[in-house]
Amino acid sequence: MLSNQAGDLLWVQCSITNGNVMAMSDDVEISETLDLVGLFCPIPLFKTREGIDRINIGEVLEVLADDPATEEDLKRFCKRTGHQLLLFEKNDGEFRYLIKKT
Repeated sequence: MLSNQAGDLLWVQCSITNGNVMAMSDDVEISETLDLVGLFCPIPLFKTREGIDRINIGEVLEVLADDPATEEDLKRFCKRTGHQLLLFEKNDGEFRYLIKKT
């Protein structure tokens, strides 16, 4: 985790594909947003899979969650299925993911 001298958290936007980290453009068009705040394992993973199934290849799914298990679950899901995790943000107990369907 990165922070500046004031202690503010800084987020690095990147793309992780097959273990390789690449810079991410700020111009990401979100095709669908899933608000999964308040839901716990395994529901966020199931809902994310359903959301990915609804969008087209190349489109981006935004997932909002507060279950700490999603951090590992959704990263593993992307790695296993080959979808790109474009962004992961963790802020005050809430998580935001941008997943590009491949």
